[in-house]
Amino acid sequence: MNDAKPQHAQLRRQVGLWGAVFMGLGAMIGTGVFVSIGIAAGIAGPAVILATLLAAGVAACNGLSSAQLAAAHPVSGGTYEYGYKYLNPQLGFTAGWMFLLAKSASAATAALGAAFYLSDFMRRLELSWRFGHEVAVAIVILLTIVVLLGVRRSNHVNIAIVSVTLLALGAFIAKGVYLSFGEMKPRWSPFFTGGWSGTLHATTLMFVAYTGYGRIATLGEEVREPARTIPRAVVATMIVTALIYCAVAAITATAIDAEDFALGGGLSFLANMSELTPFTTLIAAGAVTAMLGVLLNLILGLSRVLLAMGRRADMPTMFAKVSERHSSPQHSIIGVSAIILVFTLLGDIKLSWSFSAFTVLIYYSITNLAALRQPPEERRYPRWIAVTGLLACLFLAFQVDARTWLVGLGMILAGLGWHTLARAKRLAETEGPPPA
Repeated sequence: MNDAKPQHAQLRRQVGLWGAVFMGLGAMIGTGVFVSIGIAAGIAGPAVILATLLAAGVAACNGLSSAQLAAAHPVSGGTYEYGYKYLNPQLGFTAGWMFLLAKSASAATAALGAAFYLSDFMRRLELSWRFGHEVAVAIVILLTIVVLLGVRRSNHVNIAIVSVTLLALGAFIAKGVYLSFGEMKPRWSPFFTGGWSGTLHATTLMFVAYTGYGRIATLGEEVREPARTIPRAVVATMIVTALIYCAVAAITATAIDAEDFALGGGLSFLANMSELTPFTTLIAAGAVTAMLGVLLNLILGLSRVLLAMGRRADMPTMFAKVSERHSSPQHSIIGVSAIILVFTLLGDIKLSWSFSAFTVLIYYSITNLAALRQPPEERRYPRWIAVTGLLACLFLAFQVDARTWLVGLGMILAGLGWHTLARAKRLAETEGPPPA
């Protein structure tokens, strides 16, 4: 039986279709292009192209399940709330817990990535600037302040960030296509550099890059006409992102030998091939804004999940408070930013990304399971979509290295232990002391 949720102040519906689409793009087009493709290509070589397509297929199934659930149950919290409504409290809590862990690690990756590319850009200008965790920390604090001002202002900043990113990626793709027909020849042999295991591992890492559509669902309480807006925004975001990722993966595989792949290798390589300073500057600016967009949208999404968990007392109830002035969960925003800062100070980009891959796949397994439990009148898509998404997520979750998924399973057990104690405490407070 699902736990009843106490009533709390609601967030205002301020986000339209275009705002939702740009939030999805801001959350997706960033670490995927400037981090994940480089890491995945280092594992799979040219087969990163196939990995990107496979990840897009799995993400499409999950995206449609998320859209179907969000349209029927448009509240803050995403799969955390769907788990409670359609499954049971344990799975609902696990979804929220996994989302907090996965996306906090992703947010730290974005902050570290932004600091890395900003440092690299400053070095090109021959300025004395070195990459350091303190730069990433400053970036997290700055974007936290933006999010504290409310979703409307955050959306305006996000649109500006995403516009620069799309412009930079458009220039990169155009330059890459031009060079592909000129001096560069495809270096796709051997195609399966890392074998099938490497390709599946790369697919797992690329899948995380597609999961930004979840921000649209977690902001369901703030989207206008959610039954109409959310599905359209998710589909539009998925199509645009898949096209960009596949184009970048193909150009990267064309430009660079497999052993030369590294963090953001493809984009840095092509930028350096050009003597045009404006082109190099635009690519560098796009790398930084892409990371900033991901981080901004992750703080937004994570704070709404923490808000929902606070409402059910699965997390301290202070996180359930909503600022009337800004219509934003300011305690939750500060709380998730503190978690991100811990990951940022302790984390490594590749390690954070692998941990995020496992935990987010468990999260979307629960999403698909919840979609399968929806009544027929709420379904928008065939059941096989949710079945495919569920099986693919469970399979890919264990394609990362054993240490990562063992740590992930340990975190699930630790979270469920906390949840059991929290529920027992709530029941004791509700029932009161026994009669004398």
